[in-house]
Amino acid sequence: MGSRHSRVRGVAARAGGWSARHRWAAVGIWVLFVVLVMGFGSAVGRAEVKDSEQLKGETRTAAKLIEDAGIEEPASETVLVQSKDASLKATDDAFRAAVAAVVKAVDATGEVTGITSPYESRTVSEDGRSALVQFDMRGASDTAGERVQPVLDAVEETRKDHPSLLIEEIGGASMTKTFDKAYGDDFKQAEYSAVPVALGILLIAFGALVAALVPVLLAITAIMATMGLMSLVSHAIPMSDTADSVMLLVGLAVGVDYCLFYLRREREERAAGKDAETALRIAAATSGRAIVVSGVTVCVAMAGMAFTGIADFVAMGLASLMVVAVAMVGSVTVLPAVLSLLGERVEKGRLPFLRRRTAGHGSRFWSTVLKAVLAKPVLSVVVATGALLAVAAPAVGMKTQELTLDQEFGDSLPIVQTYNRVNEAFPGGSDPATVVVKARDINAPEVRSALAEFRERAISSGASRGPVEIKVHDADNLAFVYVPLVGGSDLDEAGASVDTLRDEVRPATLGEVAGVEAPITGQVAGSKDFSEQLIGSVVPVFAFVVVFAFLLMLLSFRSLTIAITSIALNLLSVAAAYGILVAVFQHGWGASLVGAEGVGAIVSWLPLFLFVILFGLSMDYHVFVVSRIREGRMQGRTTKDAITHGVVTTAGVVTSAAVIMVAVFAIFGTLSMQSMKQMGVGLAAAVLIDATVIRGVLLPAVMALLGEHNWYFPRWLRKLPDLTHDETPEAVVPGPRHRRDDEEPVRV
Repeated sequence: MGSRHSRVRGVAARAGGWSARHRWAAVGIWVLFVVLVMGFGSAVGRAEVKDSEQLKGETRTAAKLIEDAGIEEPASETVLVQSKDASLKATDDAFRAAVAAVVKAVDATGEVTGITSPYESRTVSEDGRSALVQFDMRGASDTAGERVQPVLDAVEETRKDHPSLLIEEIGGASMTKTFDKAYGDDFKQAEYSAVPVALGILLIAFGALVAALVPVLLAITAIMATMGLMSLVSHAIPMSDTADSVMLLVGLAVGVDYCLFYLRREREERAAGKDAETALRIAAATSGRAIVVSGVTVCVAMAGMAFTGIADFVAMGLASLMVVAVAMVGSVTVLPAVLSLLGERVEKGRLPFLRRRTAGHGSRFWSTVLKAVLAKPVLSVVVATGALLAVAAPAVGMKTQELTLDQEFGDSLPIVQTYNRVNEAFPGGSDPATVVVKARDINAPEVRSALAEFRERAISSGASRGPVEIKVHDADNLAFVYVPLVGGSDLDEAGASVDTLRDEVRPATLGEVAGVEAPITGQVAGSKDFSEQLIGSVVPVFAFVVVFAFLLMLLSFRSLTIAITSIALNLLSVAAAYGILVAVFQHGWGASLVGAEGVGAIVSWLPLFLFVILFGLSMDYHVFVVSRIREGRMQGRTTKDAITHGVVTTAGVVTSAAVIMVAVFAIFGTLSMQSMKQMGVGLAAAVLIDATVIRGVLLPAVMALLGEHNWYFPRWLRKLPDLTHDETPEAVVPGPRHRRDDEEPVRV
């Protein structure tokens, strides 16, 4: 059989062996790596995604025209002055006095420019109860939110002096300030909660403080290193705040999971009587190998986001890929070194109220479930598949859209109520379409005539009720046309108004002038462009992720059957998660339990994002369980016995890992932003389904039905690269049995 080290193949086993033999060097290299990338990342700073890089289509063209001209649109603000009842009109002296007071108070702050009275700009509502005072913030628009507070204070003081009127401010700067605080508070809550929750679950799982701290510390250092890498990489591929949030979520989940897999296997082998060196070697060759296969699969899935061409998605995919890769490398390098250094001290800090957990004896609960599943595999497959398809059924009617302000935050923020009041009084006024007109000479008579005709037709076509404002930048031969859209906050109706402007009004007016570019942008137009681009990327992303995941499973397990069933089970898990999302957030079934009343739709980016994330993360458990089943098969067990061995012995670690993931994702389900709620609930539900119904029932039932066909690998595929490794250095040669001509011999 050769030496005891000669049988261990693969990068994970070799890395684990080297790290265990060079413990201090491995730890030192890891610490140096984390410190250096953080230092370099901090030194070079980070490049953020620009508006002109976000999307393709008209939205991107408009942003590029503005960027090339060097024009920085100021942050525009609006103060709504509205009578609380019908008794006071904008023409009354008291109303005029309030408007004058607002203008004076805002101007006195010194932070604004270009103040216009509603009586000059004709921004008085049809019923005469509402009027808008408009102005721009001085300075850069991206920092206006930091300087808007004195203006907000001035408006609030004016409101107190006029109790018969509603006087409220809304605009780019005030919304940025409000959302940054809400967003920041949300994620502080998530960050402060996630680590203690994960640590608490690990304490219960291991019953010892040191053993629980090791996975958390490794996950945190992986996240820190990735933050530095994101800064370095951002100068080639810009990053975004959303990418930070996703990276934290994924990094904590997979970082803890990978360590958990490794540490539990090492403890299991120690409990079985192996010495420390042998236990680490077996853990490296088994769990280490499963971590590498799983990590590469997750990275491939995350890379699929690049096919969207949407800058935020590319940033999220790259950030997730990097944190998974760093966590994977840390798990198979520095973790063996830490475990070798700690030895028996990994059991330090035992909790007296928890009995010592003996690894390797399996789970009584899952043993009972598995016994029933294997006794009637056909019934188990039918019942489990039927239940999951029933859960997935609501996904057939999924409605996706960019969430409006009131959908995203509900009534939790006062500014949302202001947004709704402005839209009711001035439909489309808070989110107008912006036509960016570029001409060789913006003041040429034919261009001026086309602009005037566009303004008239925008209203006569029914796309807008006006007023349509035109702002000309003579030096740059550029003009901005602001068109309030009929439909307001109703994105379907407002989207139809954008289509009218693009397909009817523009071609008949500005489109008749040679050399004129007139892309139409704005929040509604951008939402349409985003959705169309996202829909167009579904097929390539889906194909890339599924095909590469299939190939990785095929090469890693040398089984066509396992590769096919892996993909099928993962797709079923994702479909069930979609069904839960639609049931809760679109149909409102149980929505009150997560504070999601009245949303009525799924945020447009979530289905594709969830598919990529879930398809990657679900491979964690699948690879881990199937690797253990294959290991049992290699040791000479029958397929049925190998299934029992694999599922029961991994049940504890899979359950612990799933509980941690569900808990971390569920924290995001408690945040105030509905998009974050949807992401958290979707991820938590999918992981829960995946770790219980899929891995505990469907996987063993399907494998039991397939029997020896699980290991089918046709001759014509055997020339493919062999990425399998000996899962244990102590494999037992199976007894003689008859082998089919088309079946590959069991490797030992």
